[in-house]
Amino acid sequence: MKNLVMNAALAFVLMSVNGCSLIPQYQRPQAPMDNNWAAPVDSSTTGADRVSWQAFFHDEALRQLIGQALESNRDLQVATLNIEKARAEYRITRSDLLPSIDASGSGNAARLPGDVAPSGVTGTTHQYSVGVGFTAYELDLFGRVRSLNQQALESYFATFEVRRGVRLALIAEVASSYYQLQADQQLLAIAGQTLTSQRDSYELVHNRYSLDVATELDLSQAESTVRIAEASEARYSRAVEQDKNALVLLVGKPLPAQSFKAIELDALSVEESLQPGLPSALLAYRPDILAAEHALKAANANIGAARAAFFPNISLTASAGSASSELDQLFAGGQGAWTFIPSVSLPIFNWGRNQANLDVAKVNTSIEVANYQKVIQVAFREVSDALVARASLDAQLKAESLLVEANERSYRMAENRYEEGVDTYLNSLDAQRSLYNVQQAVVQTKLSRINNLVSLYKALGGGDGLGGLPL
Repeated sequence: MKNLVMNAALAFVLMSVNGCSLIPQYQRPQAPMDNNWAAPVDSSTTGADRVSWQAFFHDEALRQLIGQALESNRDLQVATLNIEKARAEYRITRSDLLPSIDASGSGNAARLPGDVAPSGVTGTTHQYSVGVGFTAYELDLFGRVRSLNQQALESYFATFEVRRGVRLALIAEVASSYYQLQADQQLLAIAGQTLTSQRDSYELVHNRYSLDVATELDLSQAESTVRIAEASEARYSRAVEQDKNALVLLVGKPLPAQSFKAIELDALSVEESLQPGLPSALLAYRPDILAAEHALKAANANIGAARAAFFPNISLTASAGSASSELDQLFAGGQGAWTFIPSVSLPIFNWGRNQANLDVAKVNTSIEVANYQKVIQVAFREVSDALVARASLDAQLKAESLLVEANERSYRMAENRYEEGVDTYLNSLDAQRSLYNVQQAVVQTKLSRINNLVSLYKALGGGDGLGGLPL
């Protein structure tokens, strides 16, 4: 009998495995974008998906900061734990495809008084049983459980891509914060140099005023430049400390002073030979697009589960073991016992609940289609903006560098003319202000250029070196 029960159960399991699926056939929605970038593509450059962050960033101090952030950043830790959670949820759902076999044992003792006992004699009865079996195992003939399993699997894949996106965003954010710190330290140095120069000019004007060579207006103008330079130095000092705090938060632990060492922006080179490729390539490796597509597939699988609810639900309960009224005879020959209880549940009238659930599943799929297409549009814009800025920032930086040289010459000539008494101090003051403004603009443009390359690397879904997904 025991073999009969197990064979019957196996047959039903095979029927379940070979049952039909009501999941709609998935077709990737059409990407809402043209197949051309807004900037030319250089075929000699390298694809971002093949460039690891260790190879993209050349500064060793920055690489160390990124490595520490990938180990200690709390947001990335949460994203990693979400993967573990999604994987566990998928394994729970996958376990529903097979029956859960449990072992059981029970004993029962009862005393019956003589006036109710069939024999008319007061007595005590005993019953013992042991067995193995499964309870309420659903035969997945119409794919409901497999649809839910597929939904959980796609949700797991989506969570993994979300974690890839968090990782890539963290790398870019640490780099941007590091470059911002370096830029603010350079601006602080320029402000300090300007303040020293302004104080020297003020002393010169003050001496000339004492000799009745300079006017009180000249002295007042010289003092105003000193106060402006002092305010700039204080502002950039504050910005530097805030940049350090931002880096500490991103990395997730205290950092030594060596991590904040000032470096010229020109020395902070990054890999510039990035190949955007065709726009359609974004669909293959950009994390947020892949996550959105997995979310769409999960919603599509849920339609199959909602459709299966219209069909009969067949479940099995079966067990095989031994039963006896005497404990010492429990495992003796001839004490075998078995049960086999199939059940069928067919929805007849539930006030439209199943249809409403199916409608919800279909609407959710339409929502995920819109979300998927929107993510593609955002990705396309980010890459296009980065490519447009890439060329213009180079031209802007070249022009501003030449402008610095021109303003330095103008300032030297204006200062000499004032010292010789040929010109007023106002022209020297204007030349000095122009030089200071252009020096600041050059630093900001260098920062924008580096951040543009980082943004392009991130927008193209740069290589992160992560392996496959463990199940």
